[in-house]
Amino acid sequence: MTGAGDAVARLVRAEGTGVLATLVRVTGSVDLAEDAVQDAVVRALETWPRDGVPANPRGWLLVAARHRAVDVARREAKRQGKEAVAMPPVDPHPDPLSVRDDLLRLVFTCCHPALSLEAQVALALRTLGGLSTAEVARGLLVPEATMAKRLTRAKQKIAQARIPYRVPAVEELPARLAGVASTVYLIFNEGYTGRVALLSEAVRLARLLVSLMPDEPTALGLLALVLLQDARRAARFASGVPVLLAAQDRSLWDASLIKEGVELLGRGLRRTPEVPNAYVIQAAIAACHDLAPSYAETNWNAVISWYDVLLSIQDTPVIRLNRAAAVAERDGAAAALVLVDALPGLEEYPWWHASRAELLHRLGSAAAGSALERAEETGLPAAHVAHLRARMESENPGRNARDFGESG
Repeated sequence: MTGAGDAVARLVRAEGTGVLATLVRVTGSVDLAEDAVQDAVVRALETWPRDGVPANPRGWLLVAARHRAVDVARREAKRQGKEAVAMPPVDPHPDPLSVRDDLLRLVFTCCHPALSLEAQVALALRTLGGLSTAEVARGLLVPEATMAKRLTRAKQKIAQARIPYRVPAVEELPARLAGVASTVYLIFNEGYTGRVALLSEAVRLARLLVSLMPDEPTALGLLALVLLQDARRAARFASGVPVLLAAQDRSLWDASLIKEGVELLGRGLRRTPEVPNAYVIQAAIAACHDLAPSYAETNWNAVISWYDVLLSIQDTPVIRLNRAAAVAERDGAAAALVLVDALPGLEEYPWWHASRAELLHRLGSAAAGSALERAEETGLPAAHVAHLRARMESENPGRNARDFGESG
């Protein structure tokens, strides 16, 4: 595709989500709206590079998609021997507020608690992220046929359960927003293992959430967190092999994303003066790492203090495991191992075993090898297994702490 074609494709993708959100409201069907918008997108990609981008790209897509939806609805009604239901017209020049509201409705529809988390993630990527079914399947490491069935079931559930296409009532919002944020952050975490397409889509969705809910601490904290972590993207992998935080070339980190993330963090902290927000606190931990001149100069006291705040509102074994990583850097491997070994319910969690392998290796224990084997058996990514194994074979145990992982 030419440079102009690439620009058109990016524009179509950016406008397509808003068009889809409006058309779902107009048609009352995610399926019909999605098919109609896809047809309009194909037509735009065929004609715009040749004829030029229209003055109102969103309006062009919206009108084209509505025409397609009307044609499909009439054909289906004729096939079933029914009278076609009249479809309301669309405004080819929708005001930004109505587009925002339609997008917000679509966000909460895709992330409705009646859907499984797997379905929420898939539907969010397909509709809000604009990925094709094949791209979603590749990103989430499942066969395309399986993903197609999952998406179909999700849309059927929306229709059959009559999940409302609306923003939740005020009293519902905190719980529902938590589900939306969890979905976006899960997509980001999937991408953080190396699937860049998912990483970019998660950041885009987090930005969308802040644009729709600019005063919500959860939205601000989520975007701050993903930006502060995504800022390290260029340094995180070398030839496909993960580079852990201690060994990353910090000159490759994106200073503009760090600056934006820190500013968002400040806004989130100002909006939560009394009751901490989990995403805002996690962003504060990430900022401690991003603002440190070097790994050795990380303020581990601050990191541990922020983890203590996080534990006051979200006390889980995984968060305690991450806190133990910081304790290992400040107080040594022996102190951290006591904390790690005391954690319940992580016997099938690969990072618990990997943490034990690292700490045992630092302490010179032969049990480090067995812990690494268990990490591999329970699903530690192969690249991380290979990296840790190579270090254990090449380094003398008990060396100065490094490469424990990324607690931020």
